[in-house]
Order: sequence, then C-alpha cells, then structure tokens
Amino acid sequence: MGIGELLSAPVVDETAPVRAEVDVSSLGGAFDWLDARAGWLPESSQWEVTSRLAAVDTEVLHDRKVRRARIGRAQLARALWDYYADAGDGFGAYRGRYGDREVITSILTRPGWVDLGTPLTPDTERFELVSAAEAGGDVDVRHAVDRLAEAAALDVRMTDLPIYRLVEADIERGAIRGSVATSMFSEYALSMDLLEGELVDALAGGGRKLPLRDRFLPDLSAVLDLRGRLCAGGALALCAIARPADPYRGPADFALLVQERSGTVLNAAGRLAVIPKAFHQPLKDARADSRISTTLMRELEEELFGRDEVDGTVGGHRLAAPMHPSRLSEPMRWLMAGAGRLRMECTGFGLNLVSGNYEFAGLVAIDDEEFWTRFGGHVEANWEAVGLRVYSSLDTEQIGALVADESWSNEGLFAFLLGLRRLGELGGDRVRLPELTAIGP
Repeated sequence: MGIGELLSAPVVDETAPVRAEVDVSSLGGAFDWLDARAGWLPESSQWEVTSRLAAVDTEVLHDRKVRRARIGRAQLARALWDYYADAGDGFGAYRGRYGDREVITSILTRPGWVDLGTPLTPDTERFELVSAAEAGGDVDVRHAVDRLAEAAALDVRMTDLPIYRLVEADIERGAIRGSVATSMFSEYALSMDLLEGELVDALAGGGRKLPLRDRFLPDLSAVLDLRGRLCAGGALALCAIARPADPYRGPADFALLVQERSGTVLNAAGRLAVIPKAFHQPLKDARADSRISTTLMRELEEELFGRDEVDGTVGGHRLAAPMHPSRLSEPMRWLMAGAGRLRMECTGFGLNLVSGNYEFAGLVAIDDEEFWTRFGGHVEANWEAVGLRVYSSLDTEQIGALVADESWSNEGLFAFLLGLRRLGELGGDRVRLPELTAIGP
C-alpha cells in the first residue's frame, strides 16, 4: 500500500494484534526528523508510534484503499480547481483535447511552460544548488505519528533520503533553469504528501473539510511561493522506443511504455504513469546530480534496465560513482556509445495541486530500431510497478482509450499528453495519432 493510502487516523480494534517493535531501519530517519521538528526527546516519536500500532486495523486500511480507488483522476482534478478557483495572471489548469475527448489535469501551468521541446543538454539545462532556510514551519504531530504507525503496520517501504526542493524556476523554450536546495524525504512524507489522502478521503466520504490543505497549501499564492514552502517534486517522461516492421504487429512504429504503479510506492500508488518517473533527488553529489536529465538517466537504469544498485531504497550507498560508465547496464552502454541514439527532451513544467509538487515532463526517445532488436528483451519494470504496458504509436484506438482511462495519476497524464504531442512532431511515419490540442491554460 502506498503512502497515499496511509493518511487517516488509526481505527481502534481491541482484537487487532499488537506489533511490539517498529522497523527502525526503514523508519528511523523519520523518527529522528519528527523528534527534532516536534521538540521531543530522542526516540519519543518511535515510542509514540509503537504504542499506536495496537490501534491500527489493516483490514480497515485495505477497505479504505478500495474506497479511494473509486475516486478517478478527473474527479480529483475538478475538486482541486473548485478549491483553488480561477488562477489568473496567465496561470491555469493544463487541459487537452485528444480526438473527441477533453481532459483536465491538476497541473497548474502557463503557456510558456508547455510544449517546450527542449533537449536536456549541459547548454540548455542549468540548476544551481543553494542554501535555503528550512521550509514547512510547524508539523501536525498527530497526523505524522498516524502516518508512521500505519506505515509500520503495513511494512511500507519508506527510506529517509535527501530530496531536492525547488526554490526558483525559470522555464522557457530552449532553457530550463532553476535553483534547488536539499531537504529530507521525511519532511515531505509527513507534511505536504498528507494532502492527497486527505482530499481523496473527503471525496470518498462526501466531506468538505480539508484542514491540512487549509494549513499547508490554502491558495494559489501559497502554491506559487516556492521559497516559502516545501516544494518537492520530480521528473517523469514518456519513453518511446523505435521498433522495426513486424509481420504480425505491422509497420515500423514506436513502443510507448506505461507503468501500473505498485501499491508500495510512495507516489502515485496504484495509478498509471509514464516510465521513467522519479523524485528529483541526489544520488551522490548534490550539486552535480541536480539536473533533471541526471534523474531521468538514473531512472532508466533502475526502472527499465534492472540496476538495483542505483535505487537508494535498496542499496548502492557504498558506491562512489553508481553511474560511472564502467557500471552501466548493457543497454545503456550501447545507447551512450553512439551519438543520437538516446534523445531526452523537456516537454513541459507545472505545479501539481495534489500535493504542491513540481513536475518536469519529458520525452525519452530511442530512434534507432536496432536497440529494440538487441535489447527489447532486457526492458523490464522494477519493484515500483506491478505491470508494464506497451502501446504502438500507430494504434489510434488503444491510445485514445488510454487517454480516457481514469486510473492515470494527474502528473502521469500531463507527461503522456505532452510526450504524444512532441512525438507526433518528430516521429514521421512511425506515428499515427489523432491531433492532440492543448486548450489551456
């Protein structure tokens, strides 16, 4: 079960088994952070969580997961825009029309932030690592302890690693620039990431009160105040791999990859998303790793090419240079050996109203069909996905149905739509899709 399923107060069940111990190896960093932020003595939050485990009924948590799954992506987006009302100042919801289908997302963006088509190269992508005052203010201790108690009860994977928070963004076609500072994942997981579950629970139960959102992200001014709040986020991209003609499949096309996210991930659990998708975070060198392209390269290795050692949640901490050329997977080594074999572009940027996250959408395209012939059998999703779907860029009907699927995460659909638009411009005869029209903001 993902972090989005772990957000309401525990339900007391006198017959529920008591978990006597908390797995400190997976939650220890979160305890340390909460002790410091709440002004408690060391190990106080661990004691609080341990004492609450007896009140956690996992059957009730799973029932809530079923109720939450009934809340579709569009319903979530509309509820958020009802809460925040009109954006103004050139900002608005990212909307699109694909064939006869019109979709709205929870992504706050502006015309200069979408359809960028900007190659991610050292010349076009610059991020500065800065020292910034800690954001976030006080913490809602009750909700934080409840979150950790439920995570411990369900053995959710939650590793307290450094992440980037966006402090400043300067986005335009041909130039992706910004300033980032580092924070710890626990701060995000125990504050801003609580907002999604609160909203979904309110929609599922017919309620209207959103006290955490009223506190942490009450209006669009707060959403846009990057320096004044914890704005975590990430990079995600539509991966398109050229395939040769096939007597059964048909003419040459692109294989478009879409993942079904596992329930044990901490972001977009149980939803459809493009792949790669990751938190923007340093692997070793916080300054050098701040580029979006670095995150996408790492996630290609981890999520599609089987490199567990670059997954900070399972290992790799002892390696000085996990992405050193000598350690690359065979598919990645082949891509790096020839100019133009791998193309990465930023297609758009926005702020996700679900939890206030920043989203860098992209397109990862492999234009040389020899890659599929050599390495198509190597492409396999990692533990973060329960399924990997493959769609043909020539299959108008199936892609149209996919766009309408309510299982998408909002950021996943944002990146998928922008990626399709860009691929339609570049793909030539390999791409046959209905026109995708951006109708907002």
